[in-house]
Amino acid sequence: MTQLESIKTQNKEYAKSFKDGDLSLPPAKKIAVLACMVARLNVNELLGLGIGEAHIIRNAGGIATEDAIRSLIISHELLGTEEFIVINHTDCGMLTFSDQDLRKKISEKYNSNALGIEFHSFNDLEENVKKQVEKIRNTPFLVDAVSVNGFVYEVRTGRINEIS
Repeated sequence: MTQLESIKTQNKEYAKSFKDGDLSLPPAKKIAVLACMVARLNVNELLGLGIGEAHIIRNAGGIATEDAIRSLIISHELLGTEEFIVINHTDCGMLTFSDQDLRKKISEKYNSNALGIEFHSFNDLEENVKKQVEKIRNTPFLVDAVSVNGFVYEVRTGRINEIS
């Protein structure tokens, strides 16, 4: 069985006992989380959140990109979120390369120019969290949010450490 076939089978089982179809559109706890896409991080579980309680936005590195900011603005302005959380994690792949090296590698591999791609690699985990938090705090359309906080998730222990 392929992974896709397995996913389809699992979804059929999931749908049989699905009970969350009546949840309201806005997140119940008025929280939006920007986190890394890493598969080792279950955002809802590590923060004690249930389905329907928070918006979860994920990308490589938990970066406050233009698209992530767009999602946070929609979450805040149209769906009432008031608190934002940024989560990065230890042992992050974004620490293992530079944008320049990856651009060069894929340009050569695909014989196409990748100079315009911003991968947002970084070499200091805590500084990256601080940078993303500040970027969100300084977004003019998010200045009335109650709080923006950053954390580093420890992949070996499951704990989060606040970065200030």
